[in-house]
Amino acid sequence: MKHLLLLIEGKRSDRPSYMAGLSKKGYEVESVPNGSSAIKVIQTINPRAIIIDAASMRTSGKRICSALKEACENTPVLLIVAENQEGLENTCADQILRLPFTLQKLLNRLRPYMSMNENKKLECGPIKLDMKERWVHCNGKQTRLTPRLFLLMETLMRHPGEVLQREELFKKIWETDYLGDLRSLDVHISWLRQAVEEDPRNPRYIQTERGIGYRLEVEKPKRPAKQVKK
Repeated sequence: MKHLLLLIEGKRSDRPSYMAGLSKKGYEVESVPNGSSAIKVIQTINPRAIIIDAASMRTSGKRICSALKEACENTPVLLIVAENQEGLENTCADQILRLPFTLQKLLNRLRPYMSMNENKKLECGPIKLDMKERWVHCNGKQTRLTPRLFLLMETLMRHPGEVLQREELFKKIWETDYLGDLRSLDVHISWLRQAVEEDPRNPRYIQTERGIGYRLEVEKPKRPAKQVKK
């Protein structure tokens, strides 16, 4: 069964459309040229995710994103913006991608949302996270996570292959700007490794990027480092 995506992108001669690439990868794509068209069509379809190519419309996409989140708050929204786009604070998008990037990176960002099923499980490689009961399953192991460990695991799984900075992870998980003791984050990472790794001392999935942060590796490594949206 193909997953349905809603793609909002303007027509620009200097920018290729994402529709062909997504279709070739097995997605069913409903394409509209602007936010008002998206609001109309969302009343008749139920997409697994929404992609807003704001850069193709020469806009930040914030207003379109807000309107769509009001219409379907549980549908993940991926926002594509220009490399130099500013003023994205408090954007309600679930993911923000800055140009330039490859189609594969877009597919990687989509994959975790496609893996969520009716039982609200998030899947990333061999790791499965029960979004309701906070169980994490990996290669025959299952562990019930505390709320903070669950949020940390979910954050890593929503950014597979990306290096997440320690400081930004700490701010997000502990909901604070105080960075006095980042060792608490390191301890929680070690607990997650015990939950998902066969050998926590030699982790396969939760990798450390020395001096930067952590990366969930279920495929080939991805670069560069990314700040986690607070």
